[in-house]
Amino acid sequence: MKSIVIEGTLRQQKGSRQVSRLRSQGLVPCNLYGAGRNILFAAPAAAFRELVYTPEFYTATIRINGEEYSAILQEVQFHPVTDQLLHLDFRMLDPNKKIVLELPIRIEGTAAGTREGGKLQQRLKKLKVRLFPKDLVEHITVDVTSLNLGKSIRVGDLKMEGIEFLNAPHLPVVTVRVPRAAKEETPAAAASSAEAAPAAEKAPAKS
Repeated sequence: MKSIVIEGTLRQQKGSRQVSRLRSQGLVPCNLYGAGRNILFAAPAAAFRELVYTPEFYTATIRINGEEYSAILQEVQFHPVTDQLLHLDFRMLDPNKKIVLELPIRIEGTAAGTREGGKLQQRLKKLKVRLFPKDLVEHITVDVTSLNLGKSIRVGDLKMEGIEFLNAPHLPVVTVRVPRAAKEETPAAAASSAEAAPAAEKAPAKS
């Protein structure tokens, strides 16, 4: 499990004036909470690039005044117009306590149903899970190699050691959709067969 190292400095004061001053210096104000503590710190915006702008899930190793904390990113605030990072919240990890979070899904393989003209559709992008920090992974891998036309892989089909999936088991994660042309062709073929049957019955028998 990859961890992004963030070198931070303590924030001694709260308030909008200090926050504005930090942002003008290219720093992002942050909170780190857990174990009954709430630590205010700041770090350069560039330090969060690998953590925020990635489809993967990474932990953070936060270093502040000689102390080191293992944490996960809990919330990110962006400027509504410029997308500038405004604020980040981190939660400390306790190796003895389970945490609930969302992990991204990565699709692996080529679905068998796509070779028959089906279209692979990913229905969920993330999965809500409960686990111990030691079982954290960067993503949930879903292998679709054996997925046939018109079939789905559902949350209840997924099994990973140490990970409890909290989404409803019946929810589809990925589906191979039957193409519209195939759907329309089947009723048409059935109607054609039905019309042909009476005609065959009325045909005169050969002597």
